[in-house]
Amino acid sequence: MKIKIWGCRGSLPTPGNETLRYGGNTTCLEIRSSTGHMVIVDAGSGLRNLGKSILKDNAVTEVHFLFTHSHWDHLMGFPFFVPAYFSKYTMKFCCGMHAQETIRDFLSHQMESPYFPVDFSQLRATIVFECSNPHHAVCNCRCNGLEISAVPLNHPNGGYGYKFVENGKTFIFIPDNEFGFAHENGPTREDYIALFRDVDLLIHDAQYTEDEYRHTRGWGHSTYADATDVAIASNVKSFGMFHHDPDRTDADLDQQVEFCRQRIRAEKSTVHCFAVAEGMEIEL
Repeated sequence: MKIKIWGCRGSLPTPGNETLRYGGNTTCLEIRSSTGHMVIVDAGSGLRNLGKSILKDNAVTEVHFLFTHSHWDHLMGFPFFVPAYFSKYTMKFCCGMHAQETIRDFLSHQMESPYFPVDFSQLRATIVFECSNPHHAVCNCRCNGLEISAVPLNHPNGGYGYKFVENGKTFIFIPDNEFGFAHENGPTREDYIALFRDVDLLIHDAQYTEDEYRHTRGWGHSTYADATDVAIASNVKSFGMFHHDPDRTDADLDQQVEFCRQRIRAEKSTVHCFAVAEGMEIEL
């Protein structure tokens, strides 16, 4: 599978000279199976650029969308996803944290007047709201060679991350998740360590510093130190820090990476650690 990052910023877009290298767009990932099928995770502001890329790729006429949760920074790009306005495309919205009608509701609501000038009903793509495995409340299915399963988030109002498996390789994406506070029905730290054990790639929320977390505990995001410690305990092969705070500059993220790498070396761990950057492509 191939993973491309179209947005990795948390909370809101942050354009400017200080975010050029790691990017300022909010959450959006493209996952391609070995057969070339595209799965899109989340519709943050990075979705706009992904849509422009799809228009240039004649091989893509169908995509699957997965959503982690319905907070604004994970939805705001959908009204600007240009393929949705063309009849040649088919979009299947399956799985996730709510019933299919709820997915339709929160996508269409943001396009209602007076919030947006074009109503959801004017989209011309074939839009299908159904899960390929309808007997499960959340995603647990096979999609064009990818085995996809949902992972509950420990986050306000819930939500799901996703585990992708293909050809013996495993990628887990957990964008908004907290280890230091127990949210209702959220898994424990030990649950996550067991789930992440030995995976090839973990991309996980690492938004806060320890000082920031004193004021933001319970908001649903991890410190980068805590996320690194869980990656070490899980013995993941590669750990990508994600959901960068809107106040974090490129230079700040460089320092964050070095801090976490020192922490890994101190534990004599072999985890490869990096900060996820917009435009990054990873092949497993």
